[in-house]
Amino acid sequence: MADFDKNRFASNNQEYETPDSLFQKINDVYNFTLDVCADEQNHKCDSYITKEDDSLTQTWTGNCWMNPPYKDMKKWVIKAYNESRKDDCLVCCLIPARTNTSWWHEYCMHGKILFIKGRPKFKGCIHGLPQPLAFVVFSNKINGNYESFLQ
Repeated sequence: MADFDKNRFASNNQEYETPDSLFQKINDVYNFTLDVCADEQNHKCDSYITKEDDSLTQTWTGNCWMNPPYKDMKKWVIKAYNESRKDDCLVCCLIPARTNTSWWHEYCMHGKILFIKGRPKFKGCIHGLPQPLAFVVFSNKINGNYESFLQ
């Protein structure tokens, strides 16, 4: 049996772009108006907030798309949840399904969770991501539920 290469999925890059096919399916449902974690090359909406704009300190409105850097995931999830408590904001987060963390249970379980079947291959990656992913949709009109989302 071959040795497992623990670095096969390692990456220092936190800015891989969401696959267009995956984004389009969820965008068809929510019609996003603001990408809150983007740059000039990878934004999914005409309106977007860059790292330099510091999205964690900005006010979010409309239907927001969030594919955050995995660093400081808890901060991003808390921000998304808090912004979604406003009447004019829905936030859809593409995040690892880290069901073993306190932040998942304290925040994500209050959103609509769509578990992604399969291993989406992000732009710039050689392989699909090895960890389970989910869309977590926060809105003050949603009260926790979950289902599978086929990519």
